[in-house]
Amino acid sequence: MLNTILHGEPTDAPPLLIAHGLFGSARNWGVIAKRLSDTRQVIAVDMRNHGDSFHSDTHRYPDMADDLAHVIAAHGGHADVLGHSMGGKAAMVLALTQPNMVRRLIVSDIAPKAYAHDQFGPLNAMRGVDLSAVETRKDAAAQMDIDPAVIPFLLQSLNLRDRRWDLNLTALGDDMDHITGWPEPVGRFGGPVLVLRGENSDYVADADADAISAVFPGARIETVANAGHWLHAEQPRAVESAVRSFLEMAA
Repeated sequence: MLNTILHGEPTDAPPLLIAHGLFGSARNWGVIAKRLSDTRQVIAVDMRNHGDSFHSDTHRYPDMADDLAHVIAAHGGHADVLGHSMGGKAAMVLALTQPNMVRRLIVSDIAPKAYAHDQFGPLNAMRGVDLSAVETRKDAAAQMDIDPAVIPFLLQSLNLRDRRWDLNLTALGDDMDHITGWPEPVGRFGGPVLVLRGENSDYVADADADAISAVFPGARIETVANAGHWLHAEQPRAVESAVRSFLEMAA
């Protein structure tokens, strides 16, 4: 089963399961998860091939959705689910294929569609680091030819003690087309859905509204001001407020 970080204790409310994005980990959502755990238990997971979770030769959304389902089953069988980017797609596939496990769904800055871009830039930057020559994260950063703003995020997955990445870079590279793609699972999810998008991000465009409503007829889209794709890191209080309000809405 996926590695989990638990925040708070179980309550009468369903737990909130949080699935991070590509190259991330459960720790990325630590501040928001801890704050939201004042009313319910929050379960942040390391997705497969990330963090302290198991490595697999495959990294595809039906499998990732099943991984999330196993975690939910171990915590009562019913949960609210929040996913960012890659984790958002996994959460959407879970809701579409196993809707009885999901009460409310929050999708953070991703749409149910294939994207034309890939993430080989960050992937190859990590692959290119000579780990035998690394004593500190600063040593690794000096070897990475990529946007400096991205480097600190990637370095969170560098295990200095063992001189390795906590990411299965081979599997992520092999399945990159599936990660940026969309499996188009059969079904619709009629429960409440909140799609959060960053004002400065192009991941969820106005033109995506029809594709979203086609599979999530109860969805509404909210824009987080002054935020890009990493809206939970750039505007954590605004994201927390939106998530809290949505979870506490009357059914």
